[in-house]
Amino acid sequence: MYDAVIVGGGPAGMAAALALGRVHRTVLLIDSGEGRNAPAAHVHNFLTRDGTPPGELRAIGRRELAAYPGVEVRSGAVADLARAGADGTVDAAGADGAAEPRCSVVLAGGDRADARRVLLATGLADDLPGPRGVEALWGRSAFHCPYCHGHECAGRRVAVLGAAPPRVRLALQLSRFAAEVVLCTGGEPLDADARAALAAAGAAVRCEPVVRLEGTGGQLEQVAFEGGAPLAADAVFVVNAPRQRSGLAARLGCAVFADGCVEVDEFHRTSVPGVYAAGDMARRATLPVPAAAVAVAAGSGSVAGAAIDQDLLSADFGLPHPFPRTGSPS
Repeated sequence: MYDAVIVGGGPAGMAAALALGRVHRTVLLIDSGEGRNAPAAHVHNFLTRDGTPPGELRAIGRRELAAYPGVEVRSGAVADLARAGADGTVDAAGADGAAEPRCSVVLAGGDRADARRVLLATGLADDLPGPRGVEALWGRSAFHCPYCHGHECAGRRVAVLGAAPPRVRLALQLSRFAAEVVLCTGGEPLDADARAALAAAGAAVRCEPVVRLEGTGGQLEQVAFEGGAPLAADAVFVVNAPRQRSGLAARLGCAVFADGCVEVDEFHRTSVPGVYAAGDMARRATLPVPAAAVAVAAGSGSVAGAAIDQDLLSADFGLPHPFPRTGSPS
């Protein structure tokens, strides 16, 4: 029986394992090795690790976790995850006499692990609806986040795909430091106010439908349109469609938002007792979108790890919970 099983070995999962390991909790961290940022050459916006390759960052994290004997790391996938008992409790009670939520984890190889608490840190994956050619460029010269990759576009030619207000906003943001910015609306109309704002910022507009992105070795060379001359460009910001990488949260019955993100409170508790979630797979109701930054994921893991420890401390000694639930998730 582990104090906590953490599913997912990215920045959120490793940070939570570190926080728990440092207070001598027994932790099993299960890592499938599937990182959302694996296609990218470098991690950015992470103080002291800016420019580190994603694989190297994970290796550093594993080395640091090895210093804590209570933390066990296994490579592999989770085949099943269930709360113990029909109501999510077991017969054994905590020190306060209340039945304690527990979970059972089955790994893909058949091994089973039981835990008093579970943290889901399985992350998101990106579906790319188009145009053709984007998959070969993804993470190298086709991006979605200006905070992760915007600086690398300084002094370069950048295309932004889409006509919705957030796409216009992104084009205006990039126009401050890119050499050229062109908003490619894909055949969608653009209102006069948006055109005026883009023109004032020196950003151009192309309205023809985009048929494909062309490049070599992960480097974008041009955007091809249904009609008209191609647009020479060094980088492109596309619309991605994030989705849950794992179905474990749904299997447990965790409340989710319309965008698929798992709903958590400020201490990363889901709607299911004993189950926590951290990283970009989860968000609070006050955040409109999941935070994709590696540093934010690591921070959320640290908070979740401390919250799990305090949760267990209350169960161990019959203490009042220091973080009573005051709102969603219910």
